[in-house]
Amino acid sequence: MDYEVYTVILNANNITNIISHSDKNTLLNIDTIASKIIANNKTSTIKVNNLYFSDYSYNYQKNNYITIINNSQVKERLRSLLLTSLIIFLLFECLIFYISKLITTWITKPAIESFNKQKNFIADASHELKTPLAVIMASADSLEINPTEKKWLNNIKQETDKMNNLITNLLNLSKLENGINKENYTITNISKIVEKQALTFESLAYENNIKIKTNIEKDIYFKSSPQEISELLSILIDNAIKHGKKNSTIKIELLTEKDSIIINVINKGEAIPKEECEKIFERFYRLDKSRNRASGRYGLGLAIAKNIVINHNGKISAFSKSGYTTFKVIFKR
Repeated sequence: MDYEVYTVILNANNITNIISHSDKNTLLNIDTIASKIIANNKTSTIKVNNLYFSDYSYNYQKNNYITIINNSQVKERLRSLLLTSLIIFLLFECLIFYISKLITTWITKPAIESFNKQKNFIADASHELKTPLAVIMASADSLEINPTEKKWLNNIKQETDKMNNLITNLLNLSKLENGINKENYTITNISKIVEKQALTFESLAYENNIKIKTNIEKDIYFKSSPQEISELLSILIDNAIKHGKKNSTIKIELLTEKDSIIINVINKGEAIPKEECEKIFERFYRLDKSRNRASGRYGLGLAIAKNIVINHNGKISAFSKSGYTTFKVIFKR
């Protein structure tokens, strides 16, 4: 038998014989257990004790016999099973908690990032508007004291223009982020747009001792907003000139590759750190804040460029290699 079973033969509640029904050795003292059962029970009794704690169960027939079953193996198995179940339960609870935390973090990450960007946007916009407002207020006070001094009026006009440009850029960015009506998109020859923008910025490049070199494939047509594509090229070329080294060359490329249209604007200048390549497309983000503020730049241009590209189902990226910085735009035909 799989378990130890004993029959104790009784005669007037005296033990006369003990019969074992298994070949297993036992640590149980059957004589002592049988005597205890006889002493504790006045009538015939069947008792199955708690299998987690008791070492035996029995069937006591008064003045006849006692059948005793060794529960120790069952007890050990049940305890082992309980311990294993608890360990598995705790492991699964930890795993579920960890997975839940990952999922929660993943779900809330966009909302947190959006909230932080919105908070930073308000802080940055307030900061950018605060400086010209302070200059305007100070100039107005000085003009009140000395009405004949024209420089105060010039200061007010200059700072007002800066605020107007900033607000205009913010409105344009807000419009782009909210999406546009693509029904107004037309099949446009963007080769002519790129060529025109390159010619437009030649004078500015010349003033900065920079040359513009183009590699433009002819007659590339793309369903788009001509105004936005022109603004996109204007932002990228202007950015390349502002950050390009003196006596260097800016290369503007318009290429096709399989089902893609690729625009590259390449300039020689200070490299963009790898960890900053994604951040430069955020609103108000600037690598050199003092330089950009002095030149009236607010860090909105590349954010506008990114949204133009997104609205045309394209991708924009930036990277630096071997002293050259490339802004790459990819449109799918």
